[in-house]
Amino acid sequence: MHSSSLLLPLVATFAAAAPLLDTAESSTSSTREPVNGLANNLDVIKSLLLTPKASDRIATISQDSDFVFDFLAPPANSSTVGSGGSTVAATRQSFPPLIGSNTAMTVGFLGPCGFNTPHTHPRSAEINILVEGRVNTSFVLENGARTVNNILLPWQMTTFPQGALHMEFNPDCTNATFVAAFASEDPGVQQEAQAFFGLDEAVVEAAVGNGFTFEGKDITKFRSLIPKNVANGVDACLKKCKITPNPSN
Repeated sequence: MHSSSLLLPLVATFAAAAPLLDTAESSTSSTREPVNGLANNLDVIKSLLLTPKASDRIATISQDSDFVFDFLAPPANSSTVGSGGSTVAATRQSFPPLIGSNTAMTVGFLGPCGFNTPHTHPRSAEINILVEGRVNTSFVLENGARTVNNILLPWQMTTFPQGALHMEFNPDCTNATFVAAFASEDPGVQQEAQAFFGLDEAVVEAAVGNGFTFEGKDITKFRSLIPKNVANGVDACLKKCKITPNPSN
């Protein structure tokens, strides 16, 4: 009884402060109001990073709508787009209210046969939940560790350890969507194949020369075959979905 008497005034306070929401209209309206007006604002980001108290950081962000990130209308520098889909990342740069939260989030939109190529996150583990379609996942933690392979169905989740090489692939002819959460405001990402073949040609030749050699001029040709972050891949899926492979040059 005592706890109820304390809660009622609190609920009334929030009810009075909250804007009225027409649920019928909001569920059908296609209009999306601008949000997240502080994205990529380096002055604000620096100020928030130097503000020690959470309450002061909240006071610094004066607009309520700046606490909203729209994955369907993302700000600049938050999306990676390839021929097989896209990923959108909410980090402390693209969404400054995350500063102090030790969290970040990425939503991946994979088209038919879309392939989020093998990559790592150097500063965080990842939990990944599938919300649409079907996705094959793989990860390997380090030299000597076994490779873990799974097929995720909607509302199933998997985890990738910090720094583990991992990938997501949509094996079907319909779209797939996943949501990935991180324990860092700046988890970082490195696409391994693209990074490897960006090294000096002599280094690449030395690394793959044991059992597989090619002339230096072939490096440039091979590099041109590497797709963007999310790329059409796996011949069986391309044939099944009647998708024409990307040209080799």
